[in-house]
Amino acid sequence: MNKIFYPNKKDWAGILKRPTQTVADIEQTVEAIFKAVQKDGDLAIKKYTDQFDHVQLDSILVTEKEIQTASDLVPTDLKKAISLAKNNIEKFHAAQKTSKVEMETMPGVLCWQEKRPIQKVGLYIPGGTAPLFSTILMLAIPAKLAGCEEIILCTPPDKIGNVNPTILFAAQLCGVTKIFKVGGIQAIAGMTFGTETIPNVYKIFGPGNQFVTVAKQLATKYGVAIDMPAGPSELLVVADDSANAAFVASDLLSQAEHGTDSQVILVSTSEKLIKAVEKEIESQIKILPRVTIAEKSIQNSKLILVKDDESAMDLINEYGPEHFIVCVENEAFYLQNIQNAGSVFIGNYTPESAGDYASGTNHTLPTNGYAKQYSGVNLASFMKSMTFQKISKEGIETIGSSIELMADAEGLQAHKNAVTLRLNTIKPN
Repeated sequence: MNKIFYPNKKDWAGILKRPTQTVADIEQTVEAIFKAVQKDGDLAIKKYTDQFDHVQLDSILVTEKEIQTASDLVPTDLKKAISLAKNNIEKFHAAQKTSKVEMETMPGVLCWQEKRPIQKVGLYIPGGTAPLFSTILMLAIPAKLAGCEEIILCTPPDKIGNVNPTILFAAQLCGVTKIFKVGGIQAIAGMTFGTETIPNVYKIFGPGNQFVTVAKQLATKYGVAIDMPAGPSELLVVADDSANAAFVASDLLSQAEHGTDSQVILVSTSEKLIKAVEKEIESQIKILPRVTIAEKSIQNSKLILVKDDESAMDLINEYGPEHFIVCVENEAFYLQNIQNAGSVFIGNYTPESAGDYASGTNHTLPTNGYAKQYSGVNLASFMKSMTFQKISKEGIETIGSSIELMADAEGLQAHKNAVTLRLNTIKPN
């Protein structure tokens, strides 16, 4: 990992740069695939599935028989673990339900707000080197709790045209209505426009590589909402001499193994700890099955020594990490002052992987600095807030003249007339 000691604030932007391509590098490819899917539907989907996933499919819809067969292939102990995680995620997200907000702002003027589910949502689940069945729990469970009518899922097939059995098991368990063997840019395009087989949706959720991230952003130009512009995974750990160096190294590697474009950062006030963590990483990385991926990710990553907690905090808020682990003696300072982070993990015994799988919080989080303005996925992500109002005769008499004056001042005569006509029926001139 790159070691940086006492960086000057003017150099932070360069030091904290993510290892991602610019949108311009990717956008041309994404737009070409979008246009093809919009024009040719399933034909284009199958063409790009052949091109990128190296498999020719007769049908992209997963059948009930395939789902049942896959379920039988999932080990019983893994099914139990998934059920435990499902229970915790359901508990935490169900607790996020809010009641109707209702009030009379003036006598006769009643206003209220209610939540309504987004009717049709699409979930994108990466497959490839790491089939993220856990992401299905994080997306389908709150979608189901919110009351979404249609929950479709797209995930890339393997080279013989199958979907990972655990993905199919988790999807059925969590209430997904249809599953499609489609990955990458073409999956996002399919959910955006709809095809002969894939229904179009109103909002798309789920992580992916840089191509998927840009595809989701392009989808918004066609009237489809997205959860957030989430991209490659990242983790920042702040730790001092109270931290367990082996634990810190294991957390850094847990994110480094996600992909070659992932990034992990350790910020510390202790040079001793940095050296200990570096040694642990060298030892632990050797035994990882995904060592090649982790090694490339580590090349993008940083060990940063700062002079004090205040400097560390400023740097962390500037970075805005997706995942933020706090392993310091003065943890209260960091918890009180963190402004930009997707999800926070506290203490030596709270690994980031707990949030990835089973503690109950959601792991679909903003990356690439978007934690400065985006929240992670939650129950409200699958709902819309709608406002209502009902005004009585008494109410329009009370508020009407103010509306007339404001409309007149803006030069909107029809707005004023809509009130004046009503007032004249109550108290004719």
